[in-house]
Amino acid sequence: MSTVPVMLSIAGSDPSGGAGIQADLKTASALGVYGAAALTALTVQNTRGVTGIHAVPPDFVADQVRAVLDDLEVGAIKIGMLGTADVVVAVAEVLRTADLPVVLDPVMVATSGDRLVPVDTIDAIRTTLLPLVAVVTPNVPEAAVLVGAEEATDVAGLGAAALALRERGAAAVLVKGGHLGGTESVDVLADAEGVRSYAAPRIDTPNTHGTGCSLSSAIASGLALGMPLRDAVAMAKDYLTGALRSGETHSVGHGHGPIDHLWRTRG
Repeated sequence: MSTVPVMLSIAGSDPSGGAGIQADLKTASALGVYGAAALTALTVQNTRGVTGIHAVPPDFVADQVRAVLDDLEVGAIKIGMLGTADVVVAVAEVLRTADLPVVLDPVMVATSGDRLVPVDTIDAIRTTLLPLVAVVTPNVPEAAVLVGAEEATDVAGLGAAALALRERGAAAVLVKGGHLGGTESVDVLADAEGVRSYAAPRIDTPNTHGTGCSLSSAIASGLALGMPLRDAVAMAKDYLTGALRSGETHSVGHGHGPIDHLWRTRG
């Protein structure tokens, strides 16, 4: 009997289905991976925005993660919204004994530029989680917050931010360039081999809800499938580009709709 590759997502719930745990599970399924989930928060949100957050107690988050790891043969872990410093610490304590590749999507800054988590949570992510992850995937504002510098304004700046963040302890850093504009969307990876760029045509669509969640969970799914990190990033970038392109005509909700997570399953 063959072993099914498993990706565990530790993140918040989006009842509208486009981001968070729901996006992660859809992404894993689309890529042929079994998705498991540990909830860190319940949110009140839809395609128009977030209006409420109900945090899950840190010990209960950790217990969910342990329950999955004790039973399923997890190949990789994706971490999304953690919310509080106590949850960050609780998750880190479990990860120290897991010995698995971890993809951290540091959900800290909204598209509007507003901070989504308090300063002590950001500090806990810097000091406690970064040294434990295989790759961290901040967008431009998040990278600036983590590094404590101005936001990057070009591709060279993405590389500089990735290298600076790697010096803070992450094994690898993928800075996403979606905020930069232009005809191409460029993400820059800094790892032990150096710096590499991943470019794709920029898709002009309002349906971008869940892009960060989906990219990071796609990378984690690739790692669960046994791909080297650079190959997993390339696969995830291609998957997300296809999901954005298909999402141009895949309208859900009345705000910024979700990407089309299942585009690859339609043949």
